[in-house]
Amino acid sequence: MALKSSKKTAVNTYELELLLDKASFDAEVMKVYRRSVGKMNVPGFRRGKAPKSVVEKMYGKTVFYDDALETLVPPLYEEAVAQAKLDVVSRPDIELVSVEDDGVLLKATVTVKPTVKLGEYKGFQVYRPEVTVTEEEIDREIDAVRQRNARVLTVEDRPAETGDDVVIDFKGYRDGTPFEGGEAEKQSLKLGSNTFIPGFEDQIVGHSTGDAFTVSVTFPEDYHESSLAGQPATFDVKLHEIKKTELPELDDEFVKDVSEFDTLDAYKESVRSKIEERKNASADAEVERQLIDQLIGVMTAEVPECMIESEIDRYVNDYDYRLRSQGASIDLYYQYTGSTPEALRGSFRAEAERQVKSRLALEKVAKSEKLKAGKKEIDEEYRKIASGYAVEMDYVKQNIPEDGIVSDLLAQKAIKVLRENAVVTVGEKPKEEAAEKPVEETAEKPE
Repeated sequence: MALKSSKKTAVNTYELELLLDKASFDAEVMKVYRRSVGKMNVPGFRRGKAPKSVVEKMYGKTVFYDDALETLVPPLYEEAVAQAKLDVVSRPDIELVSVEDDGVLLKATVTVKPTVKLGEYKGFQVYRPEVTVTEEEIDREIDAVRQRNARVLTVEDRPAETGDDVVIDFKGYRDGTPFEGGEAEKQSLKLGSNTFIPGFEDQIVGHSTGDAFTVSVTFPEDYHESSLAGQPATFDVKLHEIKKTELPELDDEFVKDVSEFDTLDAYKESVRSKIEERKNASADAEVERQLIDQLIGVMTAEVPECMIESEIDRYVNDYDYRLRSQGASIDLYYQYTGSTPEALRGSFRAEAERQVKSRLALEKVAKSEKLKAGKKEIDEEYRKIASGYAVEMDYVKQNIPEDGIVSDLLAQKAIKVLRENAVVTVGEKPKEEAAEKPVEETAEKPE
């Protein structure tokens, strides 16, 4: 039996005594000795030929213990945790207590999931934003599609206008002397975008392809280069090209090109439905947010710090992954923002703590309501994941433990219980909700 004893030593902390068979320990120590002796220098013996007793006398009797325990402890520990029926949430702190003829005694200190108590969680009062779709929203959505399908034409019969895209050379001067960073060739610029210094783009309007002219501006007082802030400057500009964007006509032919519909009216109705679907999803998410916040409010639990730190680890790793997928890295993030690992972790802390607490509270609801996840539901969830990542379901099952799937399903069922028993008011956010403290800022997400 792996578990000799189990006792609670502090809040959420247990101490397990593990007993390892001496014969198994001695056999593993011998294996380690045979693997290691060839790397040891023992005076009077050829490399690899020194007896185990001599090596132990020279390097200490415990010289092979760590490597032996590294192999033996994990299965022993897992068996002991199962026997103790503990829900462990931390890595164990393992200590070798003694090696005797009747066995090897180890002590494992672990943190367990906290005891959760809930107050009344049925009857929460929440609001749901009213979902409406305006003609302006539909027009904006369709205009975005028109922009994606627009033609870019070279303009040769008129001067540049606001809204045109131009290609220019420019060279900047302050007091007649060129300044660093004030020069470029074949620079693209959309007139009216306010990308350049205020007044620069306005002075290109009215000029034609091939024109060379001077633009006079004053740098803003808060300009990032302090030596130029608030200073007047001139730019010699050469206009190489003017382009305009021509949107397709909004008619049935356009609709047939960009959708499965044949008429503009049918297309508009589909756009309305998609906007409404998005808004409904957003409204549902807002209701869920309020339900979770109120559920956390009626929860009592001493949440172990290690659970919050583990969640922060997950946030940081996910952030790093997204940065790398965009060709950046978390080190570059620190370099360009001046942030630090500690600051980044701190920015995630509030949300990580909320996530841990919500998970614990929803687990308690699921247990109180005796909610279950059936095999068909579990398989369906695996199928969704496999379909989303375009991989075989067997592959997903090998990489995602069923316990995690079950936990997610039970959380969804628990939220459904909260929603079904809540008092939901449709309309604007109540005044007390509107007066909430601002959410603590988190690390900027990469676009």
